Order: sequence, then C-alpha cells, then structure tokens
Amino acid sequence: MFNINLDQNLTSLDPAFARNQNAIWMMNQIFNGLVQIDSALNTIPCIAKTWQISNDGLIYTFNLRNDVFFQDDALFKNGKGRKVVAEDFVYSFNRLIDPKVASSGGWIFSDKVKDASSFIALNDSTFQIKLLKPFPAFISLLTAQYCSVVPKEVVEHYGKDFRNHPVGTGPFKFKYWKEDEVLVLLKNDNYFEKDSTGHKLPYLDAVKVSFINDKQSAFMNFLKKDLDFFNSVDGSYRDDILTKSGKMTSKYKNKFQLIKGPYLCTEYVGILVDPDKEIVKNSPLRFKKVRQAINYAIDRDKLIKYLRNSIGTPATSGFIPRGMPGFDSTKVKGYDHNPALAAKLLAEAGYPNGKGMPTIKLSTSTTYKDLIEFIQGELANIGIKAKVDVSPSANLRDLMAKNEVVFFRGSWIADYADGENYLSVFYSKNKVPFGPNYTGYFNKEFDRLFEQSYYENNPQKRFELYHKMDNMVLEHASVVPILYDQSVVMLQNNISGYNNNPLSLMILKEVKKN
Repeated sequence: MFNINLDQNLTSLDPAFARNQNAIWMMNQIFNGLVQIDSALNTIPCIAKTWQISNDGLIYTFNLRNDVFFQDDALFKNGKGRKVVAEDFVYSFNRLIDPKVASSGGWIFSDKVKDASSFIALNDSTFQIKLLKPFPAFISLLTAQYCSVVPKEVVEHYGKDFRNHPVGTGPFKFKYWKEDEVLVLLKNDNYFEKDSTGHKLPYLDAVKVSFINDKQSAFMNFLKKDLDFFNSVDGSYRDDILTKSGKMTSKYKNKFQLIKGPYLCTEYVGILVDPDKEIVKNSPLRFKKVRQAINYAIDRDKLIKYLRNSIGTPATSGFIPRGMPGFDSTKVKGYDHNPALAAKLLAEAGYPNGKGMPTIKLSTSTTYKDLIEFIQGELANIGIKAKVDVSPSANLRDLMAKNEVVFFRGSWIADYADGENYLSVFYSKNKVPFGPNYTGYFNKEFDRLFEQSYYENNPQKRFELYHKMDNMVLEHASVVPILYDQSVVMLQNNISGYNNNPLSLMILKEVKKN
C-alpha cells in the first residue's frame, strides 16, 4: 500500500474534468490515452503503439495495441472488462467537445477540429484525427489526462456519477472514495504495460489517499512514516527542512529522500502595455525603458535563496521555463541584476532616480505577498515607488482577464510540453477576454512567427522560431520573468522508482515499496 495525502478534496475522477493537479494525479493512475510522457517529457506510445502524421500536418493516424482492456465492471458482459477499440477514442474525444458535457478540456480541440466528424475509427485498431490547421504541438497535447479513453456503456449508465465511479485502462483501478476522507485504488491485474525486463506493471498492490488540508499536520504524518510521499515544501516548515542554499537540514539528513527537479512554471510580473486602454495612457510603465529598468532592478538569486530556500532558478532566459524541450539559455537572453543599468534606463525615460514618477500599484494575491514585497524593495532601490495591492487570487485573475490591472504578479504553468503553450500568452488573437494575453502585447512580426511555427515540423527549426519570439517579448519587456519553478518531492527511504518529471505528473506504475 502506497500512502499519499492530497491537501484538497478531488473535484472529479472523470477525465473530462481533469483541470487541477490533484484530479490529474489520480486520473493518471486509473486511465490511459493514446500517448504518454517519459521523464524527459518526450511523447511515447501508450495505447497507440505507432502513429503517422500526414505531410500537410492535418491527419494523425494511430495504430492501437490489441491487448488493452477496460478494468472489470458489472456493466460489461460477465463483469469482465472488454477490449479497447478505436470507436472508444471517437466517443471519448467527442465528449470533450460536446457542449452538454461542458468539459473543462474542450480547449484541447476547440479551434483545431471541425466537429464530431473529425474523429474517425477506420477499423477497431486504427483511429484518425483530422485537424483544421497544422499544430505541431498536437501530439504533446494528446498526453493530457483529458484525452484518456473511457467506456461508453459505463459513462452513459452513470452519467454525472461517472465522476465517482471511474472505469479506465490504467495501472490502478478504482475501489472506494469517501469524499474529503479517503480514496483507495487497487492494482489492475490485467494492465498491459511491462517494465524493461518484461515484468508486469504496476508493482504496488494499492494506493491509499488521505485528504488532510492542513499542510503542517500532513507533514507530521509523513515524519511518522504514515505517508510514503509528500509533495512540495510549504512556507510554514520550509526552514525546518531546507537550508537557504536548498540542502536538507542536518535534522532530517538520511531520514527520507528529497528530490528536486525542474517544474514547468514561470513566475513573473506582468505589465499591461495596450495603448488603447485608459489605465495605460497615463502610466509610467507605458515607456519601454521603464519596463526594462524594472527587469534589471531585481536580484532574482537573492529572492530565490532567501524567500524560497533555493527552490527555483532565476528566470534570466526568457518566458519559456527551464525543463521545457528546446529551452536554451545561450539562445534567449533575459535580464540579469544590474542596478546601474536600471538607473541609466530610468533616467533616459525621463525619471532620473525615479524623480517625477508617480507611485505605481503592484497587484498580488495573498500567497505571493512576500515575493512581491521583495520586488517592491528592489524597485525602491532605484527610485521607483510601488504600492502593493493584495487581493484574493480569484479576484486578481478576474482583473487580469479583463485587462484591469497594469502591474501584477502572475504565473504560467504548462498544460503540455511545448514552448508554444508559453508563447500563446503573447499572441494577438489570444487577447482578453478570449485568451491569456494579459499584458496586451500586440506585435505583427511576433504573430507572423507564431503562425509560421505551426507549419514547421522540424523541432529544431521550430525551437529557433520560439527563441526568436521569446527574445522579442523580453526586449519589449511587457513581462518581468522572476523564476522558473522546481518541484520538490519527499519520499520515505524504502520507496524507489518514482518518476520526477517537469510537468510534475504523478506516475506510480513503476514505484516499489521495499
């Protein structure tokens, strides 16, 4: 039995609603899709053993394995799980775009396919998707838990209750869920994947989840060895576990394992630059040199060391984070800490030492108040006066989505392992309220490169376009990238085989408990 704790109740176990980390983690144990990620975020086969993409990038043809079965359920003939066929993917993907289902994953296909006729079962083992326009990141997008295969007869029988009666093909099958208290998954003995030596997966017999929302008491349970796994080092006990340089404190040395790795999340401060907006017209942040000065004013190393015990790396190489395929710190040049240059730029913008510059409002949510106050102090050092405005994160998101804040703290967590996901934040057609272009950055040349990248199938050449776009965004300075996050996972010493990956996706099928 592998014991874990989730600090919030699960919203659903139906993959059509795989919209937050806890739900995604659990669904990844119960379900599979056509493809999956490995620890380096490469897309590798899962239920599809091979696939072909047409030369024009519009038709994806998947050849399915013939040894994948749904988990046993009373609704199948004789209670035995039946074989997965191409028609099951047609059904599962149609659910995502069906307005009646109202899946939070509809965006995966929304502007990419025409309608239900875009998903085709050529025969039981051949499934095809037709796109409206090329999208090279599509294969990576299909690794999302939204794209899991579900059995029609079970979903139709349970309707909305499929959320708490999930049946998939994954390494673990659903056993019991008492909301807010406990969830139990058992080993799926009919699972199709094997390890490199030919041994059947998974190794664990069961997974048990508790829902203690107080991080401190959950951590105490981990120390008592009641939990095998603990995710993320929270502020309240960060200093207890980690030194400022990010090493384990002597108190816990050898008591458990601590694994750090890149996590695809960029923490940043955004600056609204859309000249048509009233709030931008009088803001000193409308001047590029002021925005560049802000970028140079911040000592990111110091911030990460003292506020985060060295979890994270300084975001000095663009908006696309470290750990993303194609990330290259030699090709994308961001801002280092350079107060002298910041002061010079501020003077050139007409505000020597900040003289004549009105106080600017810096908006944040409660959780990031310490980080934003640190930035406020760094700006004060070059003469920029900032007032920190704290509001609940839902309110701040709402203001960002309406372009009603000029200077704000944000973070972008990858939905899938392709840099396109980050650059889409600056694409003109993604302007609010339809998309996430919260800074109102509109640039025809950027848009041209962004659209060109859709027609570039060679990943290396596509990465070159990404580097170009990332550099353009940096030069314009409508964002101030602060740090690339890292995931921190703690495991008991008797646990092995945990796959730590930059999407922070929980994969338990190769975990062993000795």
